[in-house]
Amino acid sequence: MFLLDKFLSKAIKHGQLIVTDHDGKEYTYGTPGEYDPEVGGRAGPVRIRLTSKKAANHIVRYPQLGAGEAYMWGLLVVEEPHDIRDMILLVTMNAKRLGDASLKPKGPIRKTLQRAVAKLDGINLRSSARKNAEHTYNLTRQLYERFLDEDRQYTMAYYREDDPSATSLEQAQMDKKAHLAAKMYLKSPEDNGGKPMKVLDIGCGWGGFALYLNKMYDCEVLGVALAPDQIAFCQERAKELGVEDKVKFELMDYRDVTGEFDRISSVGLLEHVGTIHYPQFMEHTNRLLKKDGVMISHCCGRAGPPGFTDAWTRKYIFPGGYIPALSELVTNSEKFGWQVMDVEAMRFHYSYTLEEWYNRTVMHKDEIVEMYDEEFYRMWLFYLAGAEQSFRNGGMVNWQLQYVKDRSAIPMTREYIQEESARLRERGEVPKWRFAEALREAAE
Repeated sequence: MFLLDKFLSKAIKHGQLIVTDHDGKEYTYGTPGEYDPEVGGRAGPVRIRLTSKKAANHIVRYPQLGAGEAYMWGLLVVEEPHDIRDMILLVTMNAKRLGDASLKPKGPIRKTLQRAVAKLDGINLRSSARKNAEHTYNLTRQLYERFLDEDRQYTMAYYREDDPSATSLEQAQMDKKAHLAAKMYLKSPEDNGGKPMKVLDIGCGWGGFALYLNKMYDCEVLGVALAPDQIAFCQERAKELGVEDKVKFELMDYRDVTGEFDRISSVGLLEHVGTIHYPQFMEHTNRLLKKDGVMISHCCGRAGPPGFTDAWTRKYIFPGGYIPALSELVTNSEKFGWQVMDVEAMRFHYSYTLEEWYNRTVMHKDEIVEMYDEEFYRMWLFYLAGAEQSFRNGGMVNWQLQYVKDRSAIPMTREYIQEESARLRERGEVPKWRFAEALREAAE
């Protein structure tokens, strides 16, 4: 406990954390009364209990893995009325106020080693890319159904109101699709010489965006992804809607796609490509897009310079994953003839999305534990809470980049994005989440 005590004494200055060790000895850190609900938690000191003699040593010995594993394995318990989200937000809120100095890896050797390991893990050959996709996205359908919106959008939702709590997750995800579609500058067959546009949706997820584009623009869409159950679900959706002839989904690596497309979208894909493969991605998509085409990319990103993915996330959630800096995306695109026409940094939207996912996961604890077990449930909570803090207190954002090969492919000014987004929002019907009433009852 000596090293953990030393770390927490430096790290916790605002709010209060009380730790009870396995032997019953109590340690208090910080100042009571400063943990404000506005940073995401409940008022009052956060109390945690270490249930094993090895818990403190594991947390300190493996800083990138220790806390998450201790919580997963039941070695670290957060006492009610608080939960793991409160603990994580308290610690990271303090790190933010301290300039993150207390949580950064110390020394050039450790930093270099961590970056090297992360880069090696980001080598996504065809075989490993499929394995990595299946690790995350081939989990049972019922899991994602419990915490995502009805359309299963597993990326940032777009909160347009000053008060995010006034917007449902369903509405925010619909607004995200409208915002992205507007940036693609799509045309209906009537405005395109009678021919439907051809769209490639790389990393199509559960098919929601591809089906949305077809509904709004009567375009033909090919969605590709590497998780078999995702593609099977997409195909079922297209068939149920009677559009399987226009919206097709294939279990395919984007590197194997051939043909020519008017538009390309990649939403939540670049995080899985791996930095070493960015040139290949930029070169191949450039080859697939028509000269007057538009490509839009939406991904998690770093507001600062390049970095590395933490070991816990690489091991348990997104093997092979890496969140890119803007410099990495732009530099690699320039090498292959791309011109970046629009860049938007979406700052806190994902933190509100993840908060909602976390709350819905908690609401369905019993069902998720029955599907898997307690350890999986705690792992999922730690992942969602940890990701939320990265976008709330850390340096993570979402990047939306618009690429063209010819600058005349889009209008002179940016107004068309707002106008088209508004038009699409008026047309779109927001699906009602099947558990919405239960959510409201739980809140009351």
